[in-house]
Amino acid sequence: MPTGSEASSGLVLEHVTHYFGGLKAVDDLCLEIQPGELFGLIGPNGAGKTTVFNLITGVYTPTAGTIRLGARTLNGEASGRVCRAGVARTFQTSRLFRSMTVFDNVRTALHPGAHPPLLDSVLRTAASGRAEARISAQATALLGEFDLQAVAGRPAGELPYGEQRRLEIARALATAPRVLLLDEPAAGLNHSESAALMELIQWIRERYRLTILLIEHDMRVVMGVCERIAVLDYGRLISTGAPAEIRRDPKVIEAYLGEEIPPGS
Repeated sequence: MPTGSEASSGLVLEHVTHYFGGLKAVDDLCLEIQPGELFGLIGPNGAGKTTVFNLITGVYTPTAGTIRLGARTLNGEASGRVCRAGVARTFQTSRLFRSMTVFDNVRTALHPGAHPPLLDSVLRTAASGRAEARISAQATALLGEFDLQAVAGRPAGELPYGEQRRLEIARALATAPRVLLLDEPAAGLNHSESAALMELIQWIRERYRLTILLIEHDMRVVMGVCERIAVLDYGRLISTGAPAEIRRDPKVIEAYLGEEIPPGS
């Protein structure tokens, strides 16, 4: 895990704007997410939430504005470099290697950080063997923390949906991120699975000392775990605040919620 000044750095978006042709998908967005914060990003379908994730992770380059992780500017960085800088994500729909085993899905994510010399890998030297052993041990430990050891040998595509979601998060954590972006992790989950997810997200933040940015339509999850929430509408930021403030903000109710959300919902 990062230490010192790296561990204390936050994620900052300064006047970020992005166009798709003539469509302004993100409009002058300013956000500052503090180190270790559990932050929610909500809004109607088409509000620009996933576009924001794609901008942060290097899928798109902002038309204007700056994205920083601590002192490092992420604009224009390829997705792999953004990941190595400490940003990992999950997706709305599963991106698991469905025919590979659960164990190998996690091993694959661990390989870029292992850095065994190329010649050692080709010749299968003792150094290469030690690197592979470390990767296997790390993968086993991660699967144990996410209660997936019993299914380590099964193809990922055969897992129940809730377990697939856990595996996706475990695979993202295998890259040792400083910031974890979760894109609708409760999608497709039933009520009890969503409740378990809320506990898991809070545990991950504490266990891995991460900053977490969460997109989610399930208001019970968002209001239950996030310390602050930002609301987008047509790419513009219309409100930021604690859950209690967001649930009664007239602009948010009009644009998205439809009615005030009772506390505890």
